[in-house]
Amino acid sequence: MNFPADLKYTKTHEYARVEGNQVVVGVTDYAQDQLGDIVYVELPEVGREVKAGEVFCTVESVKAVSDCYAPVSGKIVKVNEKVQDSPDLLNKDPYGEGWIAVIEMKDPSELENLMDQKAYTKHVEEGGH
Repeated sequence: MNFPADLKYTKTHEYARVEGNQVVVGVTDYAQDQLGDIVYVELPEVGREVKAGEVFCTVESVKAVSDCYAPVSGKIVKVNEKVQDSPDLLNKDPYGEGWIAVIEMKDPSELENLMDQKAYTKHVEEGGH
């Protein structure tokens, strides 16, 4: 499993890559591995306001449909249209081409509620629930 040190993580297996006042959000390597082959991604609407912990999109795999939760509150400013045509990008490159959305943060202090690489690795090793 790959959990880059420069990312923040949620207990529900989303990551947040902080870029200034924005975060790039996707599902972690662990999440895509647990889901299996991802066949569909329902992207959020650009302009939508989301709250930290709120469902902002769904990912469908051959095994299940899973909700994705916003790691921070803010406005969806960009979505990755590529994953609609190639949802398997979430499996192949979750931290690169397989990102889902960009959220412009309302309150950057919410990042303090997320886990770093070490805490997330421990969370996964303990069962990830």
